Amino acid sequence: MIHLNYFSIFALGLMIDKYNFEEQSIHLENVPNARDIGGYRMADGRTIKRGLLLRGGYLKAASDADIRRLSDEYKLAYVFDFRTENEVKFSPDKIIPGAQNIWMPTIDPETEKMSDMHLPSEAYRDLDNFLFKSANDPLVQKVARELYPNLVHNEYTQLQYAAFLQTILKLPKSNVKDRAVYWHCSQGKDRTGLGAAFLLLALGADFDMVLEDFALSNAYYQQEVDDLIEKVKAKGFDEDAFDAIQAFVGVSEKNFINTFEEIKSRYGSLQNYIEDILVMSPNDMEILRDYYLE
Repeated sequence: MIHLNYFSIFALGLMIDKYNFEEQSIHLENVPNARDIGGYRMADGRTIKRGLLLRGGYLKAASDADIRRLSDEYKLAYVFDFRTENEVKFSPDKIIPGAQNIWMPTIDPETEKMSDMHLPSEAYRDLDNFLFKSANDPLVQKVARELYPNLVHNEYTQLQYAAFLQTILKLPKSNVKDRAVYWHCSQGKDRTGLGAAFLLLALGADFDMVLEDFALSNAYYQQEVDDLIEKVKAKGFDEDAFDAIQAFVGVSEKNFINTFEEIKSRYGSLQNYIEDILVMSPNDMEILRDYYLE
């Protein structure tokens, strides 16, 4: 398993710059971290068509212009909402005309209730302030480290991501052409990032490409991460606290890499995980690639 600390991530050059984010961004006015995975080159040399596979944050604050673009320009067919019930109640999405909203919570509510892997409501109301006070708490750091492993190995979550991929697969089989899909959680980075990772693997991306797309969220959130880390340094918080802040406010490439190494160790390969756990057959993946690649 690969082990990287907070500072070695930067030394390895895994952070993606703002230019690349702007290139992938769909430039919505009030939707965080909204971007297109189109244009990425797959291992076979083909690239993903632009304007069809969109990822980002929740749509509560979407402007009228954002809604018009998603409806008229991208002709959204589906909006997949990966958030919990409470998140949806607190911040309901704006309706996109013509799109079907599919609530697909990727955190198992029963497992979360029975575990210590949940945060107090304060964390959801004001995350930065919560981390300013609590990023040095071992429980908070544990939640940060184990978020991705808990998602990828949980049967409930696996079924949700499998349903996500199968629903996308059905779109090119229908009579509807050139309609986009959009998937999101709250910030469009962790649960959304895993959905993008699984879809990219099904489309034939190598892991470097998957990691690049995942890490691109840090181009959107990294300034907020850095500002908060500077504040907690003055309180004497250490690198474990910095890691927790990186994971909660931005994305943790270290945790992502380690989780996917764990997938390979447990299931044999990333391809095995996509086929056996997320039930995407080779034929399913070929249909997906024929439609979305060029």
